[in-house]
Amino acid sequence: MSQSNKDVTGVEDRKKSTKADDSASRRGRPPARNNRGAQADATQIYLREIGFSPLLSAEEEVYFGRKTQKGDAAARSRMIESNLRLVVKIARRYMNRGLALLDLIEEGNLGLIRAVEKFDPERGFRFSTYATWWIRQTIERAIMNQTRTIRLPVHVLKEINIYQRAAKMLAQKLDHEPSPEEIAELLDVPIEDVKKMLGLYERVASVDAPVESDRERTLLDAIPDQNAVDPAEVLQSEKVQKYIGEWLDTLTEKQREVVERRFGLKGREVATLEQVGADVGVTRERVRQIQVEALQRLRTLLEKKGYSLDSLF
Repeated sequence: MSQSNKDVTGVEDRKKSTKADDSASRRGRPPARNNRGAQADATQIYLREIGFSPLLSAEEEVYFGRKTQKGDAAARSRMIESNLRLVVKIARRYMNRGLALLDLIEEGNLGLIRAVEKFDPERGFRFSTYATWWIRQTIERAIMNQTRTIRLPVHVLKEINIYQRAAKMLAQKLDHEPSPEEIAELLDVPIEDVKKMLGLYERVASVDAPVESDRERTLLDAIPDQNAVDPAEVLQSEKVQKYIGEWLDTLTEKQREVVERRFGLKGREVATLEQVGADVGVTRERVRQIQVEALQRLRTLLEKKGYSLDSLF
């Protein structure tokens, strides 16, 4: 195993006394047995360990980012350790898509390392804004690779889509996540059928399933084109910095608040739908609707400047 992977989590040194299995602890993954209970215990141990690493302030991100660019291994490790909780936060959004939480964290840690290595502290963005893209991409690619061999009959996929569309419509109408009973009533089908299809949807992650952070974006869409311009590099470009304030000013106050919070713009930390909803006084689903409306509005402006919306958000 390379030195790069050994310091992914920065907790390996604290694990040496436990003689943890190398293959299990690589890339920041705590040792875990095959049974579910042991894995849950290992997850809790890992979460406790990474909790000892303090978060970095904006000034510290610049300081350690500059030292990392100069090849300082200690600074690099500090940036990785201080952002492990961000990986866990993002990884949780992808649960029930074919990979265990520990596997999602492991993949996300690889994205975090890449972000630390490529981060330019002079651009003015918080590191979490930049790292989120890399973490999401590595996790989504891992899910894609894990689920690409899963095949369902076409008629089953079509039926699942019917139930998902019904659930989405009800969520918008009722302003809460619909229950199986409500979906069954809308479609006039037995509740057992609804539970069966929704359960199948949760257990089998289709590459066409929407990514949690964007219901209009699928895992297939999320797999980066190897020949495409790196969106994370675009995000740090001077032109984008110049225009981003102007773009956000075209939104309503609530739309701007949601976009800045959801994507960690202007030095804010990336927030979940629930967190934003609690702060602005609306439901999780309403935050999602505001986000979609805002991004649709921004899409036209971005395309006029020669950028793709997906390359930034």
